[in-house]
Amino acid sequence: MTTEDVQKAIDDIRPMLQADGGDIILSEVKDDTVYVKLQGACGSCPMATYTLKLGVEAKLKELFPNLKEVVAV
Repeated sequence: MTTEDVQKAIDDIRPMLQADGGDIILSEVKDDTVYVKLQGACGSCPMATYTLKLGVEAKLKELFPNLKEVVAV
C-alpha cells in the first residue's frame, strides 16, 4: 500500500463527498494507517464519523486488506 495508491483511491471517493459539499484530503500513510482531513461540509457534519468509517475506511479496506484504519486529523 503506497501513498500513491491510496491517493488514487481517495481521488475516486472524493466526488461522492464533493457532491454533498465536502472534501477529503490525504494527509499521510503510515504503519498501515491512513490519515485524512475532512473539509467543507464533511468537516462539521455530525455524520462525518460514519462517512469516514463506513464509507471511506470500508472502501479502502476492500482495496488494501492490510489497512488498519482511517483516521481524521
